[in-house]
Order: sequence, then C-alpha cells, then structure tokens
Amino acid sequence: MSETASRIEGITEQLVIDKRDGVGYIGLNQPEKHNAISYEMWQGIAATLDDFEADDNVRVIVMAGEGGKAFSAGADISQFEKKRGSADAVEIYNAAVKLAYQKLMNVPKPTIAKIAGYCIGGGLGTALCCDLRIASEDSKFGIPAAKLGLGYGYDALRPLVALVGPSFAKEILFTARRFSAVEACDMGLVNRVLPRSELDAFIKDYTDTMAGNAPLTIKACKQIVAEIQKDLEERDLALCKQLVDDCFGSADYKEGRTAFMAKRKPAFRGK
Repeated sequence: MSETASRIEGITEQLVIDKRDGVGYIGLNQPEKHNAISYEMWQGIAATLDDFEADDNVRVIVMAGEGGKAFSAGADISQFEKKRGSADAVEIYNAAVKLAYQKLMNVPKPTIAKIAGYCIGGGLGTALCCDLRIASEDSKFGIPAAKLGLGYGYDALRPLVALVGPSFAKEILFTARRFSAVEACDMGLVNRVLPRSELDAFIKDYTDTMAGNAPLTIKACKQIVAEIQKDLEERDLALCKQLVDDCFGSADYKEGRTAFMAKRKPAFRGK
C-alpha cells in the first residue's frame, strides 16, 4: 500500500491507493479472489473518493484491479454468512455498497474504469459507476444473477439500462452469460477495447489529457450530463446554468483564451 493510503481514514490493505501526476488511483486488491470486493473495500472506496474529491491536485480518478486477471469478479461472497447473515446485517452491508456506488457516480471529477480480465456482477456494477470504461481485448463481462437466484433492484439496473438500452440489458440479465470485450463494446458497455499491451499507455494518455484540461469545464459537463439523464421534473436547470456561469467567470477561462492566443499549453488551476 502506498504512503498516501495510510492517511485516508477507513482504508484497508485490500485497496491500493495512489495519487500522482494529477491522477488518483484505486486498485482493487484481492487478486487471489479475482478482486472480489469485501465490505471493508466498499467502505474504503467511499473514504478514498472523499479524499480525492477534496484534493485539488487530483484531476482524474482511475479504478483498476490488481494482479492482471480481473477488474473484479463481484462482491466477496465468503463474507456473506458473517456480513449478511441477518436482515440488519444485510441493510448495513447494502448501505456500504450503495454509498460507494453513489460517491463513484457523483464525484465531480472524471472517472475511468481500467478493465483487464473478468468484470462480473458487482464488479461490472462498479465499473458502470465510472464515466468511462477502457478494456483489454481479453476482458470478460457478465451479470450472473439469474444463475444464482439473486434479485437486482431499480438502483442497480438503472445505470445498465441507461448505458446499453433495454434490449441489451435484458440480454445480459436473461442469459447471465459472459460477453467478450468486443461484444461489450458493440453494445456500448465499454468505450474502448485495446490489446492488453497497449492498455496502460492508452490510460496514461487519457489521464494526462484530462488532467491538463479545465477542471471547471469538466465538472460542469459531468453534472449537466447527469441532469440530462434524470426524469424531466428532477432536473436542476438552475444548477446547470450556475456551473456554466462559473466557467465563464473563472480565471481558467481567461487563462484558456490567453494561452490560445499565445499558442501555448494552458495551465488550468480549477479556479
């Protein structure tokens, strides 16, 4: 674990945390279990995202799986008897998962799921909370709920349906089979598919690009896209206007114009 992680309250050694060159990194670290996500990891993800959101030096967030074999195979089922053995325990466990998902979806900075290997069940659910999903060509995707008798609720299915549409969502859920990276890309489940040997370089290029762009513009775009996806009566159009006004009133807007005229790279500060 990095030195950075030790300063984040509630962190677990099952997460690898790093902050470097404008990028906050969260590594799911149970490779012996295909990075199955434990209760402590759900808690740690939420705590880490709070830290990343508060740190102006973090411009982009990347989530990945350690070990090379999986992004994540889902929730750590070995904990279920202890952590989900009663109605009260289930409620506590589910609240931790929901909080991690909400923070990952709502953090105002761009998030990328770097996927290599298995991305199954709750692992796929976690990747769906990210803004972008970049996958190696040997990755596998699926939601095996129908093979386990599990129920997926409204909050769990809405991001999937919003991303791939109802027909592909039904295919994923009804068949409960594993889909290739190419199939996942064709249905819109992932943004890009690359040879594994090119994945790291591609992610580095994307994070460098995003970290160098104007943070207030990215924040506004992310929030406005989220508002567009809401039901009409739930959209906060005043917030959308305020976010755009914040961009035009910022020092970064002046810096962007000045840098363009001078034909140099802008140095944005998020202010």
